[in-house]
Amino acid sequence: MTTAPTAPTAPLALTPLHHRTRDTVAAHRDDVVALSHSLHAEPELAYEEHRSAKKIADLVERAGFAVERGVCDLPTAFTATAGSGDLVIGICAEYDALPGIGHACGHNVNGAAATTAALALAPFADELGITVKLLGTPAEEYGGGKADMLRAGAFDDVAAAMMVHAAPTDAIGMTSLAISSWQVAYTGRTAHASAAPHRGVNAADALMIAQVAIGAHRQQMVPGGVVHGITTSGGEASNVIPGRTTAAYDCRAETVADLRELQSRIRACFEAGALATGAELTLTPVGNDYADLQQDLAMTALYAGAATALGRTVPPRDPSLRGGSTDMGNVSQVVPTIHPMIGYDCAGAIMHNPEFTRYGTTPGADRALLDGGLAMAWTALSLAQDDTHRARLLARLAARRTN
Repeated sequence: MTTAPTAPTAPLALTPLHHRTRDTVAAHRDDVVALSHSLHAEPELAYEEHRSAKKIADLVERAGFAVERGVCDLPTAFTATAGSGDLVIGICAEYDALPGIGHACGHNVNGAAATTAALALAPFADELGITVKLLGTPAEEYGGGKADMLRAGAFDDVAAAMMVHAAPTDAIGMTSLAISSWQVAYTGRTAHASAAPHRGVNAADALMIAQVAIGAHRQQMVPGGVVHGITTSGGEASNVIPGRTTAAYDCRAETVADLRELQSRIRACFEAGALATGAELTLTPVGNDYADLQQDLAMTALYAGAATALGRTVPPRDPSLRGGSTDMGNVSQVVPTIHPMIGYDCAGAIMHNPEFTRYGTTPGADRALLDGGLAMAWTALSLAQDDTHRARLLARLAARRTN
């Protein structure tokens, strides 16, 4: 059954403070656009984003933020804070890129938009009774820096978390799939493929049997489950029984509970390959498992109103819409979170494609980072100034601290 999209949200009614934050963004416009372009020009991979993290941290430090670098035992993570209020607004900056195709997921826009939001709020933090906490979160594409930082306590004081993500179109309230990744290795025994094949243990056959078993399981797979992978090595010569094969595989599901069920079945498929051939199986988890994204509906509505007030066309929330996978999902399981998509014209290019990279520094992308940053800042204003929103967030934070 298809769930109908929700009704659109009315534009936010602007107050003098909204205009003051907009003026602050205008004052920082050149800096944050230059930041986005610089991140785009020097893409860095997961956990290696030394220049990228420094660029953002240096910029907000010059603006008066208290910056702590290398937090949570992650050299490319940081936190930057302004204000001292009890309502801590966490704004997540992403800045890692993809191998070979750079910022094909638009993380230069993501990181610059987060920086824009933090800079917009900082001068008014004490007036609002908030603490602005910009979190530099590495390795979203591979590894899950937010999961590392969540586990290490970086979000322990955060009452509300937010970020925007570059995309071809705006979207709000979407979900994502939980994901786990494995490196797969079968170790057998090489032998002459003609003279003494019976002396060998065929590691390639083990992987083939596992792949057939996975294919057979698809009919019974948990609803929404996805399994995909590649063979990374499969032997050295056609006349040698392969003694070792390796592969990389991902499992995705709609919820963490479904992911655990799927992992169990797919693990059994890989074990079947080992059992049938006598090869030894090694399954090595890669990075953190990502949880499904659960966005806070009240915060989502506030963001939609803010973005609409900026002249953006924000489609109604569609509960059936889901993205790929993100470590912001892990944060959302603990902290009230939003992760809207901020769109710009990409001439039909899709994310994770080199064509998308080309559009990351266009005027449309620059407007997206400015609008996304200001919309987040205006969302934070609403959370801080509305007693109901503020009380709800602080009550949830207090409950987390007592559990």
